[in-house]
Amino acid sequence: MSSPLFDPTAAPVGREVMMAPRPGRLDGLRIGLVENTKFNSDKLLLRLADRLGRRHGMTVARMVRKRSPSHEVDEAAIDALRRQSDFVVSGIGD
Repeated sequence: MSSPLFDPTAAPVGREVMMAPRPGRLDGLRIGLVENTKFNSDKLLLRLADRLGRRHGMTVARMVRKRSPSHEVDEAAIDALRRQSDFVVSGIGD
């Protein structure tokens, strides 16, 4: 007697995604950075911020470092990013 085959796949579940509003201009905006602790993610983010600073006069308002790539950003850091930044970039390294 053969055993039944288990199929672990599932159909994708659709959901509506709300995109954050985009700024009309980039000049002078404050950047929040989330660094995920992977190798070079901090360098990538700072290089991007430097380029945005030279092109659009942007400044880094705050950089947050996660405990690990799989951990979320804690609520206090999220609140600070909301208050101090006009937008946030989350970096990935490796």
